[in-house]
Amino acid sequence: MPDLVAWRIDKRKWRDASFSGAGAAAAGGRWNSANVPVVYVSASLAMAALEKYVHLPKPVPARMELVRFRLRFDSALVEQVDPANLPPDWREAPAPLSTAAIGDHWVSSSRSAVLAIPSALIPEEINYLLNPAHPDFRKIEIEAPEAFAIDYRIARLVEPSS
Repeated sequence: MPDLVAWRIDKRKWRDASFSGAGAAAAGGRWNSANVPVVYVSASLAMAALEKYVHLPKPVPARMELVRFRLRFDSALVEQVDPANLPPDWREAPAPLSTAAIGDHWVSSSRSAVLAIPSALIPEEINYLLNPAHPDFRKIEIEAPEAFAIDYRIARLVEPSS
């Protein structure tokens, strides 16, 4: 029985490709370079919502259709990044090449299907990278998508510093 749960929020129109890694490979991300397919998920639904929100266009479209996916997987599939070993710039925006190199190396090594990484938004929270090309990726249980709505009042919580 899987002992870990994770969440992904995506636009409804991309739901059929949400676990291909194509979205992250198109432009790269904090933990992957362009042309390296990975899937970003979070250990909690709230963290998944925050991670999605920071990447939405501003202002956030009022009628954006989102879906959430619940995933279940065994902790034996997970490799952990030690936050103490991360480069000093790992939380910078835009994301530094140093963190993409960590994820790229993990993908190319094919050591595990899941990599636990700290969130750059809240480092005490856990996000996961999934490697859709890894043979154990098929062991990750992905539930059918369900409609998800972000409460857009969250946009008023923090003003950018000047």
